[in-house]
Amino acid sequence: MRIVVTGGAGFIGSNIVDAYIEAGHDVAVIDNLSSGKESNVHPKARLYKLDIRSPEVELVFAKEKPDVLNHHAAQIDVRKSVVDPAYDAQVNIVGMINLLQMCIKHEVRKVIFASSGGAIYGDPSVLPADENTPLDPLAPYGAAKVAGEYYLSCFSALYGLNYTALRYGNIYGPRQDPHGEAGVIAIFSQAMLKDHEVKIFGTGEQLRDYVFVGDVVRANVLSLEKGNNRRINIGTATGTSVNELFDRLKGITGYAKDAVYYPVRHGELERTYLANEKAKDELGWVPQVDIQQGLERTAEFFRQQPVKA
Repeated sequence: MRIVVTGGAGFIGSNIVDAYIEAGHDVAVIDNLSSGKESNVHPKARLYKLDIRSPEVELVFAKEKPDVLNHHAAQIDVRKSVVDPAYDAQVNIVGMINLLQMCIKHEVRKVIFASSGGAIYGDPSVLPADENTPLDPLAPYGAAKVAGEYYLSCFSALYGLNYTALRYGNIYGPRQDPHGEAGVIAIFSQAMLKDHEVKIFGTGEQLRDYVFVGDVVRANVLSLEKGNNRRINIGTATGTSVNELFDRLKGITGYAKDAVYYPVRHGELERTYLANEKAKDELGWVPQVDIQQGLERTAEFFRQQPVKA
């Protein structure tokens, strides 16, 4: 297939690009490099340094003639979305509409969309949260992801555009940056390897669903052929606390200090993790990398990186 991946220089997107190319697909990347890195982009992928809101995106679609759009470009900082919701909406809603219009004009047959199971359900009353859990985003970032899903269903009804919306848990792994809630693993790993202070906000008992990036990549490969017009959780169905992450990484890295606790941050969710039965049924997907294996691989990645002060 011919595939365009937006955000393909970023943490998740670049890992997906690698997998698509290894599977024999032809891949182009759209990324403005605001957070992605050109060094992450597979040498066989064509990189277009563009913002997804730019009219020039049409030139990419006209030239590449993609069968599939994999849309991972986003403003991903939940706290930034609270401070500047208009900017968040410009990127995450208006930018997506620009892409969807290009899909219709240039006859793209399917969109795979990076949604967020961690942000759209709020603090669910029943765990693990499944796809029928009421949507209750507590930040503009989550509201924009919900809007993205609704725009997909509108374009599907109006124009027959197929889509799969993947509602991610907190993704971590090699190439991870310290943004977003799952960024805690990158932050902890880097701090421990440099023997710096490790900060935990609140009690550290907050529960999240941490999903290894390699498992997320498999979901994106499977979604090329499966899960049409479905919204699907991609999670482990297990909550892991920040304190548990700290203890596991302390053992992996040999870090000798205790964590330093700070006041809880405003708006932080207490407990959320995702049911994954629909992913099994629709995609044939189950997570394969457990939290210990994933943390070991992630810490090893950061151990191999050049040391920065």
